Amino acid sequence: MIKKIERASRLEGKVALPGDKSITHRAIILNSIAAGDATLSNYLPGADCLSTINCLRALGAAIEELPSSPPGLMVHGAGTRGLKEPVNVLDAGNSGTTIRLLTGLLAAQPFFSVITGDDSLRSRPMGRVIQPLRLMGAQVWGRGSDSLAPLAIKGQPLKGITYSLPVASAQLKSALLLAGLFAQGSTTLTEPALSRDHTERQLRAMGARIRQEGKHIVLKPLSSPLKALDVNIPGDLSAGAYWLVAGAIHPKAKIVILNCGVNPTRTGILDALTAMGGKIRLLNQRTEGGEPVADIQVESSELAGTELRGEIIPRIIDEIPVLAVAACCARGKTVIRDAAELRVKESDRIATTSAELRKMGARIEELPDGMIIHGGQPLKGAAVESHGDHRLAMSLAVAALVAEGKTTVRDAGAVSISYPAFWQHLEALTGHRRGASPL
Repeated sequence: MIKKIERASRLEGKVALPGDKSITHRAIILNSIAAGDATLSNYLPGADCLSTINCLRALGAAIEELPSSPPGLMVHGAGTRGLKEPVNVLDAGNSGTTIRLLTGLLAAQPFFSVITGDDSLRSRPMGRVIQPLRLMGAQVWGRGSDSLAPLAIKGQPLKGITYSLPVASAQLKSALLLAGLFAQGSTTLTEPALSRDHTERQLRAMGARIRQEGKHIVLKPLSSPLKALDVNIPGDLSAGAYWLVAGAIHPKAKIVILNCGVNPTRTGILDALTAMGGKIRLLNQRTEGGEPVADIQVESSELAGTELRGEIIPRIIDEIPVLAVAACCARGKTVIRDAAELRVKESDRIATTSAELRKMGARIEELPDGMIIHGGQPLKGAAVESHGDHRLAMSLAVAALVAEGKTTVRDAGAVSISYPAFWQHLEALTGHRRGASPL
């Protein structure tokens, strides 16, 4: 798919975001091994979450779509030992969350399984999950000296471990917690920096014995099955990041994002944009299903360059491509460091973000672990490529909204991974099509 985008005369409206991708994955997985039935409202029906659903169905979980708007699911919990050996290879598609979390879960199941994914996923590192699972007693093998998918897993009785994570990764942490539910003895994890805590929140709400003190987490094995948990999934702040940046960099903009999750482990995008001078307000703050939620308003802003490094990076790791767009439009220099993890995402996001924004006239220096962006250079329309990366496709679309001339984004259909309605919402905010309500 190719999308053609012209500079918008204004951006205005209210947007109801798709359900949070991270929360959707975890609510489906945890309720599949719980006792009882759970209703998941406003789940994200994107390709990544559908991969999780399809894998769990292949493992015997009963998951049905509900005829509702926003979209809903009913998950009939199979209990802690209700999953069954799959008759075929499990396909995680392009989803790193699916393959890593399910590897942790499958390591403790009393059967053999194989899980793989598409070309991109088969090139992403899996050794960081396999190594600590083996310390727990798991038998997991993969290509490339046990570092790449496909992964073969022979479920074994596991034991809890004390482990310091080498990177702040919610996927790695969650994989080990899923394995730890079935282990003998406690599992104690220490993070180098705080990462997303949706797994911990849901486990606590479902009756797991989990305790967290700062960067330290202690999980005791299940003494009784998890309790099914109905979840009204909040809007995905990572999806909202595109409208936050678009509203801040456009000279005539006012956007309100409705019912958006504002979990503190995810709000780095708000902190980064505010530090750059973004005019952002949280409205109607509340708590739903254990997760903080708010409406977020953003208006046209005069942004200035900043430095992003250290502990904020795990909280903005998915938003760095669109923050690079904000930096292109800001006064002065922005430095992004400690983000080498971007090299092993759906694309090498340091290389692809830098290369594609340069096509639009940006001045970007690529670093091994980040970028230096010299702001204030007017962006120009160009022919750009998403490299099959949903976050890059949406970031380039945001850049196109303030660029002179026409921009064409090739492989624009990649947005379906996390935000299937992105293009409709973009057209609604620019006034070209109905879909977002006016302010």
